[in-house]
Amino acid sequence: MQSPGLISFAWFILIVSCQASNSVHGVANSAIRRALPNAPDGYTPEVGNCPSSRPVIRTASELSPNEVSWLEKRRNQTVDTMSDLLGRLNISGFDAQTYITKNAENVSNLPNIAIAASGGGYRAMLNGAGAVAAFDSRTENSTGPGQLGGLLQSATYFSGLSGGAWLVGSIYVNNFTSIQGILDNTTTSGVWNLEDSILEGPATVSDYYRQLLAAVEGKTDAGYNDSITDYWGRALSYQFVNATEGGPAFTWSSIALQQEFIDGKMPMPIVVADEREPDQLAIALNTTIFEFNPWELGTFDPTTYGFVPLEYLGSSFSAGTLPQNEDCVRGFDNVGFVMGTSSSLFNQAFLLINGTGDANILTNAITAILGEIGEHNNDISLYEPNPFYQYNNETNDNAQSPTLFLVDGGEDQQNIPLHPLIQPVRSVDVIFAIDSSADIETQWPNGTSMVASYRRSLNPAGIANGTSFPSVPDQSTFVNLGLNARPTFFGCNSSNTTTPTPLIVYLPNYPYSYLSNVSTFDLEYNNTERNAIIQNGYNVVTMANGTTDEEWPTCVGCAILSRSLERTGTEIPMVCQECFTRYCWNGTLNSTLPLLYTPEMAGTPEAESKATKPSATLYTLAFLCAFVIGLSTV
Repeated sequence: MQSPGLISFAWFILIVSCQASNSVHGVANSAIRRALPNAPDGYTPEVGNCPSSRPVIRTASELSPNEVSWLEKRRNQTVDTMSDLLGRLNISGFDAQTYITKNAENVSNLPNIAIAASGGGYRAMLNGAGAVAAFDSRTENSTGPGQLGGLLQSATYFSGLSGGAWLVGSIYVNNFTSIQGILDNTTTSGVWNLEDSILEGPATVSDYYRQLLAAVEGKTDAGYNDSITDYWGRALSYQFVNATEGGPAFTWSSIALQQEFIDGKMPMPIVVADEREPDQLAIALNTTIFEFNPWELGTFDPTTYGFVPLEYLGSSFSAGTLPQNEDCVRGFDNVGFVMGTSSSLFNQAFLLINGTGDANILTNAITAILGEIGEHNNDISLYEPNPFYQYNNETNDNAQSPTLFLVDGGEDQQNIPLHPLIQPVRSVDVIFAIDSSADIETQWPNGTSMVASYRRSLNPAGIANGTSFPSVPDQSTFVNLGLNARPTFFGCNSSNTTTPTPLIVYLPNYPYSYLSNVSTFDLEYNNTERNAIIQNGYNVVTMANGTTDEEWPTCVGCAILSRSLERTGTEIPMVCQECFTRYCWNGTLNSTLPLLYTPEMAGTPEAESKATKPSATLYTLAFLCAFVIGLSTV
């Protein structure tokens, strides 16, 4: 038991560091529609009868039947929106709308678009939200000449990781709402009201921590082990799920039951997490990467190489089947727990502690608190019983473990969730990769995630398992050539790879109108700060509405069409050739160690920028300590 002095000190460090304005802005509109409270007993998984066709683990050799049938609807739904989008992007000398119409009967010839939102806490969620707003035809003024609205409606897949998973989850659990819709409803719904720190809970909830504990206690009383991610996920839900007490009955698999999703009227959401072996701390580049989609949890990696029906997660599968004497469990896939899993980085506290020479009272306190949790592997996300127990025994490292351990999807340095989108069976043509990472001391990206994904692909017979990734330079080259300061295309020449590879439109966070390099562990944002980061994210992907480069919207259209034009043997328009010359990385390297990267704001500031924290390590530790202490003192 920690002393009251230590508790007060931890809270003091955290709350003072997070201090923000208390002003509230927003427009009260109708309540946001949301997904389904599909769990039978709130947050507590419940045992019940199985369907007549008992659930099984399927091999990852192909897409699930659910995804295949859904794709037939979705790809057809994108034809009109894609035609409208490309028609607005001014690809001179090329009739994009006629091209789309001509190939509409065989949608496999048309562009297959994906969007990936990186991790990085609220910074990533808000910067990614700005990009999504720019891509969304529902955003005001996003469908004018040269605007990118409609790209979201034209996409097939939308993946998120950590903070990007919060973005994806919040949009989909609220029935694929728009960013503008979320912001307009803040004062009534509480969704994205970030003035109330996740450590303190909504101002309208007086017994916040007791509610967190009560929900998780129901799960443990039912016989399931809990972890810190259960509490973390419940806390996230208060900010991202528009329902009483954060919607404890809302499940990720219920997304697949929404009629608009069934009809293919929205992209398929995917959230990414990394597997961790028991007692492991550092996550290797070749770790197994798991995805949550609306139907399944699983991986295409050749280790586990299987998928479990998400609705029946928590059931006691063995060797790929559910024994006849076992009932089916439902309600384990709580939306907050899924979002929390993708952002569960509490195990990294130990690495931070080991990497600092501080021997102060706070570090000692955190070591004691997290040490006890880590001894039982409760510092991450526990999926017990392990759905892949005794499945693929020869290759699955956790086949004999009763628990599947999952952590923050960016701990293997692949902070942009590209892995699900480069799978050959998904045939993605172009990925718009939003990078909100804090790779360097000044908390801007330097291409580390792209480099990590590329290096992982270099072992095609091993963990890469037939996936391909375009060549990218080292991080120093990213900075020295300014590839982290503007959009860059990678993989423009598809003939350079032996297997199909998507073209990646890399969209790094950059200060167009706001210094959006806020700390991953900043937990409070007044509405002015929140909206300024979102606006900056909008400016990042539109290059300030084309004011930085008036040809940028055209080049976006060319990137979308690139692989499709190749498949159909269509001559590449001259304007697209010029775009590829301007935006494609041409293989040039400059690996000289760069100076500290401190970009200047490109335009007029939207608002006064939020101050960055003087010690990221100390702040990280204080955050983790305060969250655990908050739970332990109820």
